[in-house]
Amino acid sequence: MIEFQKKTLANGLTVIVHEDPSTPMVAVNVLYKVGARNEDYDHTGFAHLFEHLMFGGSVNIPSYDEPVQLAGGENNAFTNNDYTNYYLALPRENIETALWLESDRMLSLAFNERSLEVQRKVVIEEFAQRYLNQPYGDIWLLLRPLAYERHPYRWATIGRDIDHIRNATMEQVRAFFSRYYKPSNAILSIAGDIPARRVFDLVEKWFGPLPGGTPPRDKIPAEPVQTAPRRLEVRRPVPASVIYIAFHTGPRMSREVTVCDVISDLLSNGTSSRLYQRLVKENPLFSNVNAYISGDVDPGLFLVTGHVMEGTSLETAEAALWNELERMKNEPVGDYELEKVKNKFEANNVFGEINVLNKAMNLAYFEMLGDAALINDEVAQHNSVTRDEIQEVSRRIFRPENSSTLLYIADPEAPDTAPTE
Repeated sequence: MIEFQKKTLANGLTVIVHEDPSTPMVAVNVLYKVGARNEDYDHTGFAHLFEHLMFGGSVNIPSYDEPVQLAGGENNAFTNNDYTNYYLALPRENIETALWLESDRMLSLAFNERSLEVQRKVVIEEFAQRYLNQPYGDIWLLLRPLAYERHPYRWATIGRDIDHIRNATMEQVRAFFSRYYKPSNAILSIAGDIPARRVFDLVEKWFGPLPGGTPPRDKIPAEPVQTAPRRLEVRRPVPASVIYIAFHTGPRMSREVTVCDVISDLLSNGTSSRLYQRLVKENPLFSNVNAYISGDVDPGLFLVTGHVMEGTSLETAEAALWNELERMKNEPVGDYELEKVKNKFEANNVFGEINVLNKAMNLAYFEMLGDAALINDEVAQHNSVTRDEIQEVSRRIFRPENSSTLLYIADPEAPDTAPTE
């Protein structure tokens, strides 16, 4: 059980505090409710661009990293399709350094053409290195627009077309910041050995004067129900062919996704899982195989993937994956097998809660989903999943007409290129 206190400032900033006497460090996490799903089809990659711009200096602080290092801290950030997260950990005595830094860049960045050009080049280089010039790097650039037709999940956080970042204007960048990076669209979570009352006083001091603004209300296009199977075959100069099968699921907080999470563990969590035992160990059609949920806020995907062994036909490998999904639909899961994956989930959950930074991040994440208290329901929700639910959800999800299959075929003669949508 993670205990916490929560309040909302007059400017709309949600503040969550967890007192943890086990560490002399304090974790400060700022989650902005903006990700790739909030971008326009013709102007993508902005949320990820801001992950970089937010470290380029703010209105009163020319360098973000230098004060963090002087305070004995570490910091980083990440962006996904649903939100952007900035975090740092430092000795509790220096918590005001963190609040000073975060409040100043929430107030305003030091917008200038030089900073924009520097970070623009960084993002373009990242696009080339991670997505174009790395083996298997373009898989999600291909799979997302295959699985989604309307929803913004059809492009990756790096963007649909890197030219959107290459041609981004200062006016567009300023407008994006003004719309999303403000107290009313943010969640500040703090965990460490410091009294909550003291934290709330300090947060009021550093964030209270900031103008809140109106929370954005973006209209996200809903993805239509898929009614026919989709397939895409590409050839790339990679070591092994890969199969990706994506199935549409419900939103992150739905019961369906909780059941899908359990199903994914039954299929591929560890060397005793079904896919490993049957398709890697007993009948080695794959060198590795995996099943997992995307965990998106809006209706997401259940993924089944595998690297095909040399000498195995793609048809045989794909049929083997479908055979295991059919077994999940038609054969009840054994009590011991189900209990094992539930116990493993609970153990991993408890272990993850030891880290003070993980707790700060997760509290903000669940608050974004609706209520930070949901962090304490995860284990109970998983433990309540029944064998009947597993079969029912499997039958609903694992249908050919609900599938998008990417065959990523190893071909040493293929050109080493990756198109964008």
